[in-house]
Amino acid sequence: MGIRTDMAVEAHELSRGEAKEIEGVKLTSYEHGAIKRTIVDVLDDNGAKTLNKMKGRYITIDAPDLKNSTDDYETVCEMLSDDLRTMCGNSKRTLVVGLGNREITPDALGSEVVDKLLITSHMKKYMPEVFGDGYGDVSAIAPGVMGTTGIETVDIVKGVMDAVKPDTVIAIDALAGADINRVTTSIQIADTGIAPGSGVGNHRNGLNRDSLGVKVIAVGVPTVIAAELLGGGEIDEEFKSLMVTTNDIDSVIKRMSKTVANGINLALHRNMTLRELEELVE
Repeated sequence: MGIRTDMAVEAHELSRGEAKEIEGVKLTSYEHGAIKRTIVDVLDDNGAKTLNKMKGRYITIDAPDLKNSTDDYETVCEMLSDDLRTMCGNSKRTLVVGLGNREITPDALGSEVVDKLLITSHMKKYMPEVFGDGYGDVSAIAPGVMGTTGIETVDIVKGVMDAVKPDTVIAIDALAGADINRVTTSIQIADTGIAPGSGVGNHRNGLNRDSLGVKVIAVGVPTVIAAELLGGGEIDEEFKSLMVTTNDIDSVIKRMSKTVANGINLALHRNMTLRELEELVE
């Protein structure tokens, strides 16, 4: 395929060519007004090899007007919540890991999401009479990047897990896309875990069931695209490694991090409404 993308739906589009189907891959899509929800199930080794994705389920929510529409924001929060609840199953204790570099705006999604979560693990421990069954047991960490910590992300997460002992890890990360129309307007949820930095060619040890020993759900937003995919013409070799983003990335990260955070909040704190959550968490 040759084109870098973290989005399974894009990998499917790029791999299919003239074929109607890909062996070992099932694609289903639904439309909710202007919002489209696409499920890519990678069923076997052939599908995994063709798409260069791990076997599992990848759900993409495309919402072109998400950054402008309050109605779309609320709808996407609910859709994300529903998918996360299904993937989490009967998990009782959740650790949310916000990946990326807080100092680089297109890579700051994970840490921004963590800042907007309703964290309850300590409150359920010390105030169980107040924070009962309607609240999930949620902890969170934004471990930074290896370039600033000197420690592999997976090793930091393992250390925290020894103390928290979660049933499920939800990993949040900025992704690389291949379609400019999806950059900053789509959300991908996957039950396969995540490889931090893989979209920009920086392969670190992955966060998945094999490395962490528990279910790992990945939630990501494409915030960058390779420069060579833009413009439709030849690009100098020296610029082919560049990743670019939109000129409104600051406001987009705020909007998308709020959307992802409240999707997670709704999924884990099942008796709370979106309005109640917005009053508690900025």
